[in-house]
Amino acid sequence: VQLQASGGGLVQAGGSLRLSCRVSGSTFSSYAMGWFRQTPGKEREFVAGISWGGGSTYYADSVKGRFTISRDNAKNTVYLQMNSLKPEDTAIYYCAAVAARTVVPDISKYQYWGQGTLVTVSS
Repeated sequence: VQLQASGGGLVQAGGSLRLSCRVSGSTFSSYAMGWFRQTPGKEREFVAGISWGGGSTYYADSVKGRFTISRDNAKNTVYLQMNSLKPEDTAIYYCAAVAARTVVPDISKYQYWGQGTLVTVSS
């Protein structure tokens, strides 16, 4: 299973970005998906997750109400819409897949990872 994340960039505080993660090499709809982020010196943390059918989502408290995860199983792609961005959202964002039906907030369960895309939010 290969994951390719894209959509990162530089944005001012209060702005928006949409990340995309395309999955290939397996049946996309068989996987729950998650977005994670990491900054230098810190552990990678869960940001948002979505069930394999897209009916359930779960967010870290720090992004709830600002970020939205979604998926298009016909396009083998999961998205992370990020609004009202803050400087503390600056990080490398990773998408990941786990062979599960429900949302999985536990980073240790994820089996496949993308390469990461850098999001920088300026103040």
